Amino acid sequence: MSAHATERAGARLVLRQPYVKLVLTATQVGRLPLAASPLALLLFARESLSLAVTGLMVAVFTAGMAVGAPVLARAVDRWRQPPVLYGSALLSTAGYLVAASGPGRPLVIGLGAALAGLGTPPLEACLRALWPALVPANSVHAAYALDIAVQEVIFVTGPLVTLGAVAWGGPAAGLYAAALLQLAGVVAFVRAPAVREWRGTPAKRHWAGPLREPRLAVMVAGVAFVGAAVGSIPVVLTGYAEAAGDRSLTGWLLAAQAGGALVGGLLYTRATPGGPRRLPVLTAIFAVGYLPLLIAPGTAAMTALLILSGVMLPPVLTAVFLAADRLAPTGTAVEAFAWIMTAFSVGSALGAAVAGPLTDAGVRAGFGFAPVVAALAIVAMIAATSRSGQPAPTRPT
Repeated sequence: MSAHATERAGARLVLRQPYVKLVLTATQVGRLPLAASPLALLLFARESLSLAVTGLMVAVFTAGMAVGAPVLARAVDRWRQPPVLYGSALLSTAGYLVAASGPGRPLVIGLGAALAGLGTPPLEACLRALWPALVPANSVHAAYALDIAVQEVIFVTGPLVTLGAVAWGGPAAGLYAAALLQLAGVVAFVRAPAVREWRGTPAKRHWAGPLREPRLAVMVAGVAFVGAAVGSIPVVLTGYAEAAGDRSLTGWLLAAQAGGALVGGLLYTRATPGGPRRLPVLTAIFAVGYLPLLIAPGTAAMTALLILSGVMLPPVLTAVFLAADRLAPTGTAVEAFAWIMTAFSVGSALGAAVAGPLTDAGVRAGFGFAPVVAALAIVAMIAATSRSGQPAPTRPT
């Protein structure tokens, strides 16, 4: 049987296992706010605040996720998934309600955004920890690749869910929808017996966790630059859409970019994992994809360019997660994944904050930020893989 046929059989085998469809669907629903909430905050805050302050609200939300993710992941590693998931979801829901109660009051919106971000349930890290318990050992890699691919659906549907909620119930409805979807996803996810039975692997803990591995720490910094490039785009597109006379274009343009990422993710599931040297190459192609946005053409051409700019994000993240799995010290894999998500969120927050003032100065200035920070990501990924010839820490599956 060819390698291609083996990979397809692996994916089918994964989907046939008990509760796999449930946990995949539940995490898709529960993680929709990752894509829906930034746009919901943008549209809600922009009703009464400047674009620069609006971008800051998104930055506060993503910074909250950055702080909360490793803390919650470490709690999951040490204890159980359901209590952490339920508690964090309730905190995040309270944050959305606080933000929705404060139109025109940036401090109230900022407080709510911070709480919503801090409490974002670590569904992604929890699911990655579950795969060995859900599928046969020879299908774990297929499950991992499938997870990376289908999560791009979140970034296609999330902005559309926000637009639909806002059109139906007003600016605050996008925030309410995010809170409801998050709660529903957590409740459905915890229904799987494997979630309730899972326990963290006992290990000697270090205050730095997986970041005590220098190459992993450098790679995490590179992920932050990737996140800054991605996080700047929603804010810049809001300015682009306003200049075009239709702010609702923002959601459709973001969905187009996410659609490109979905295609890129699905295509990359057919690729072999590759070695560490592939990571900087993929990052370089990712950076090049953002250069044509500087043209800032009409809506149709911009849609096509955004699709192309999104294609390389899943391959880059897939390579990052595979490298993290190789480099993470024993007993820290879940936390390592959380640090990657944290780095991406921190970068996204900084990208959103910087993109606001740049876009106020001009849309092209805003679009110029992404390729610059993506170039810094290339440098970091080269540094992270330059010592790949040394043995990486080993740990049991």
